[in-house]
Amino acid sequence: MKGLVVKSTGIICTVFFEGKNYNCRIKGKSRLDKIEFTNPVSVGDYVDFTYDYVNSIGFIEKVHDRKNYIIRKSVNLSHRGQVIASNIDQAMLMITIENPSTSLNFIDRFLVQSAAYDIETILVINKIDLMNDKTETVKKEITKIYQEIGYEVLSISVKDDVNIQTIKKNLKNKVTLISGHSGVGKSSLINSIQPDLSIETREISNYHKQGVHTTTFSNMYTLKLGGYLIDTPGIKGLGLMDVNMDNLSKYFPEMLSASEYCKFNNCMHINEPGCGVKKALEEERIATSRYQSYLSMLDKNSTYRKNNYEL
Repeated sequence: MKGLVVKSTGIICTVFFEGKNYNCRIKGKSRLDKIEFTNPVSVGDYVDFTYDYVNSIGFIEKVHDRKNYIIRKSVNLSHRGQVIASNIDQAMLMITIENPSTSLNFIDRFLVQSAAYDIETILVINKIDLMNDKTETVKKEITKIYQEIGYEVLSISVKDDVNIQTIKKNLKNKVTLISGHSGVGKSSLINSIQPDLSIETREISNYHKQGVHTTTFSNMYTLKLGGYLIDTPGIKGLGLMDVNMDNLSKYFPEMLSASEYCKFNNCMHINEPGCGVKKALEEERIATSRYQSYLSMLDKNSTYRKNNYEL
């Protein structure tokens, strides 16, 4: 039988097949020996499985090739990655300006990771009902930065039902992953889209002004409007995996365009002469925050270090 993994706890996977869910284990410890990820099976995977009706347990025998996936570095094994979800049509990264605050560096890391697998990403700024003059200014700046380089940016309020219909139109008939920090409103948004899912939500911690994890594992939900929605655990940090640092700049659309004017084909846009990217940065055609994110990713993921360039 070939089914779709809709939940994975690492030990037990829930596999959807012909209208029913089946709890399954991975068959054979030997199948994990050559797996480069901490979780060999993830939500969104298509798998072949058999089912023991007597003992009410299934066994996953094969994971089909993935067209793409979103990964993050494992907390316990930094040299291996954890697949958040696979076979995705698009991603929605939820952002909040305050309570909790989403950094531009985090946004850029997510965009690079998704771009590396050709996953279209929509930025969703939530909680606009809580905006004041200061946060409204920040929101406009963020919107300007990312719209100018081709990303769709939506401002919403789950509480006041602002632009939720636009979100629904974007979700229809697609497999969509929703990600972001804990507390940005992912679960609340999903409840707004399909109330009968009744996903648990919790208040922001007043002490740390950060979200509290309500989603422990990734879950895939079938949408009545058509398509699937993958709810993911809140992400605090996002280390890049499977991204060639020598080609990092091509995942920044504005840098890719400006690099056509670089003197050297292998320009890393740090301190090389005749760099089209550095010129575009000086002329404010590239946002300073985006360039700083680029340098930060190089510094943490390659042999390039801070003493080689200005931060």
